[in-house]
Amino acid sequence: QVQLVESGGGLVQAGGSLRLSCTASGRAFMSYNMAWFRQAPGKEREFVAAHKWSGSWTLYADSAKGRFTISRDNAKLMGYLQMNNLKPEDTAVYFCAANAKLVLTSLTSDYDYWGQGTQVTVSS
Repeated sequence: QVQLVESGGGLVQAGGSLRLSCTASGRAFMSYNMAWFRQAPGKEREFVAAHKWSGSWTLYADSAKGRFTISRDNAKLMGYLQMNNLKPEDTAVYFCAANAKLVLTSLTSDYDYWGQGTQVTVSS
């Protein structure tokens, strides 16, 4: 079992950057895919990016390509989301998630473990 805790959210002006962190408990995290999702008020949770448990395979939503970078450090049981050139429409609660599936996916229903989220607010 894995427990996930997000941190690093905050208030930033448009064009600014934030780095979100996901701290995992349980060495099983080393063999789990991890992902970031976000949920804006009144909207469904949406996929942002995912990283395979090993190697450098990644998957990004179109909205994140070129601006966001997902990474992980298995030795530290940590995951990260570097967000650059932030826009007001990026405002949301950001969630870290993990699963043990063989393939990398963007579906919310494919992820078994979730953190409680961290708020990101981008002002215009």
